[in-house]
Amino acid sequence: MESNVTAGKSIRCKAAVSRAGGEPLVIEEVEVAPPQAWEVRIKIVCTSLCHSDVTFWRMKNSPPAIYPRIFGHEAFGVVESVGEHVEEFKAGDTVVPVFLPHCYGCVDCSTPRSNMCSLLPFQVSSGMPRDRDSSRFSDNMGRTIHHFLNVSSFSEYTVVDVAHLVKVDPALPPEKACLLSCGVSTGVGAAWKAAEVEEGSTVAVFGLGAVGLAVVEGARLRGAAKIIGVDINPQKFELGKKFGLTDFVNPNEIGDERSVSQVISEMTGGGADYCFECIGLASLMQSAYESSRKGWGKTIVLGVEMHGKPLSLDTRRILEGKWITGSLFGGIKAKTDIPILAKKYLDKELHLDSFITHEVGFEDINKAFELLNEGKSLRCIIWMDK
Repeated sequence: MESNVTAGKSIRCKAAVSRAGGEPLVIEEVEVAPPQAWEVRIKIVCTSLCHSDVTFWRMKNSPPAIYPRIFGHEAFGVVESVGEHVEEFKAGDTVVPVFLPHCYGCVDCSTPRSNMCSLLPFQVSSGMPRDRDSSRFSDNMGRTIHHFLNVSSFSEYTVVDVAHLVKVDPALPPEKACLLSCGVSTGVGAAWKAAEVEEGSTVAVFGLGAVGLAVVEGARLRGAAKIIGVDINPQKFELGKKFGLTDFVNPNEIGDERSVSQVISEMTGGGADYCFECIGLASLMQSAYESSRKGWGKTIVLGVEMHGKPLSLDTRRILEGKWITGSLFGGIKAKTDIPILAKKYLDKELHLDSFITHEVGFEDINKAFELLNEGKSLRCIIWMDK
C-alpha cells in the first residue's frame, strides 16, 4: 500500500492556497508533515465548498483572517497513515473529516445533551486543535501555511486530529459521503437532534440554501405534515419540493400590510411548531421566533449573524412559552450520528443526490467559488483527481 512507502515521512502534494482575503486560490506544491500523536493523515478524494469557507475567505483583516491558509472542511478521503495513540483508524479506512470534534471521553461527548466537546473546545484556530499553534503544512520555502476549521481539505493530503474524523461505510459514494461532512448533516441534524421534529408537526425554514434545504429534508424524514420555506428567490420553491417542501413564502410578494410571521400564523393556524433560521441575520432570527406557535413553538438558529448584530426579543413572547436556541452542526455527534445518516442514504431513506448541482476538477476550484457567489450552486463537488 501507499502508506507503507509514505508513513512517517513528509508528503509533497498540490494544495489550493489562499494567500490573501478575497483573491483566487493558487494551486501550488506544499509539504504535509506526518501525523503526530492523536493525528491522522488522509488522502482527500473529493471535497466541496461551504458558505463558511467563503465567509472566512472574504476576510481581509486578522484575526481570524490569517494567511496563507488552506481552506475546505467538507470532504471524503482515505487514511494514509496514523500517529501514536491512534487505535480507531488504520491505513485504508474510508473517512470524512468534521470541523466539530467528538472525543468520546469528555463529559459533553459522553452525554446526548450536547455535541460541544470540552476536551477540545471549538475555535476557529489556525493550527492543530491540541496545541492551537502548530501547522502540518509548509510551502516550498519552508514557510508555515495555516489550517482552517481543523480540516483544510483543499489539499491532496491533510492531517486532522482523531477527534475530527469519522469512519464511513466504503459502499457510500465519495461525493455523497462528502456532503455529510458538514452542511447536510447540520441541516438534517437540526430537525432530528436539535429540534426533535415530531410526526405531523408544522415547520418553517427561513433561508433555502444547502443547509436550509437539508433542514427540509430532515423535517420530511421526521414526518412533518407541513414544511414551509421562506426565501426571496422564487425558484427555491420548485427546488425545495425535491426535499419535501410543501409550501412557500416569498417576503417580497406578500405586500406591506402583512408580515412573514402573520402569513405563517395564518398558514399553520397559530404559528409553526418548529422554525429554523439558516441565513445568519438577526432580523430573520426575530421573524422566525415571531412565526412560532405560542405555548410550545421552538426556534432553532443555525446561521451565524453575518454582521455581528445582537438579537432582540420581546420578553412577553418568552413568557408565552416560546423558546429559542442555537445549534452548532445541528446537534450532530459526529462519530455516532454520521454513520446513521450514511445508512439512511444507502437504505434510500435520505435524499442526497439533489444537493450536488455542480462538479469540477481540483484545478478549477475557483469556479466553485464563482458558482456559489453567483447563487448558482448548492454544493459543488471538487474532485482531486479528475
